[in-house]
Amino acid sequence: MQQAIDDRRASLSSDEVAARIAGERLDLTEIMVRPARGHAHLVTQAWERLEDVFIGLGFQVAEGPEVETDFYNFEALNMPRSHPARSGFDTLFTDYHQVPAAADGEPDHDTAVLLRTHTSPVQIRVMQSIEPPIYMIMPGRVFRRDTPDATHMPVFHQIEGLVIDRNITMAHLAGTIDAFTKAFFGGEFTSRLRPNYFPFTEPSAEFDIQRPDGTWIELGGCGMVHPNVLRAGGLDPEVWSGFAFGFGIDRMARERHGIDDIRDMYSNDIRFIEQF
Repeated sequence: MQQAIDDRRASLSSDEVAARIAGERLDLTEIMVRPARGHAHLVTQAWERLEDVFIGLGFQVAEGPEVETDFYNFEALNMPRSHPARSGFDTLFTDYHQVPAAADGEPDHDTAVLLRTHTSPVQIRVMQSIEPPIYMIMPGRVFRRDTPDATHMPVFHQIEGLVIDRNITMAHLAGTIDAFTKAFFGGEFTSRLRPNYFPFTEPSAEFDIQRPDGTWIELGGCGMVHPNVLRAGGLDPEVWSGFAFGFGIDRMARERHGIDDIRDMYSNDIRFIEQF
């Protein structure tokens, strides 16, 4: 009798499982709606692409703090307190620490705390912490008191490069810029250097790229590292030489994708963002 009960219980259980499986059967012919997927922002895409290009050229990646001291942001880059070039950076100072007064009663800017206006301070930190030869890029977010318009934002992104080695010349700089241009934009793009002035490089230049239609657009600045900057980084300019360059990542993304207004990239308009 017990055996008959056990057999019947097993049969009922098997029938129940079979019925449940049949009810859960999938219709493989049904068209399923693909769920929406997110992707990296076009500035992030440009950032990562730039890193890939320069890593392929033999560079390493370094990072630094976004909140800096006046020394690293200006003094060490050959811009003392009285230098007129400071006015062009529209610096945002913080009140994180009380800024003590100097002997003349003016604020002691050497101890001031600010939001970095460029990623160049990382160059000094790299030189102070790494023995040459140095082949480094420094991407990051920077801040300036700019009014937003088609080409400017108060918060944007830069990438800078630094090469320190023996017997480095402007020819090495020009070759690096040209190799980067072709790798990032394509072989149909070319680059050129135009003389300019920057306090942290000497000689200095602006570099432009030529679009396939023949027009030129300015991308950034570059030049041979100034001896005073090498000294601030703890290096002997009689032994070491190098070059540096820098440009806006946002501008690179805007140029690569043909965007007219940089503000569109931060509009949070999904219809626009999802195109890239």
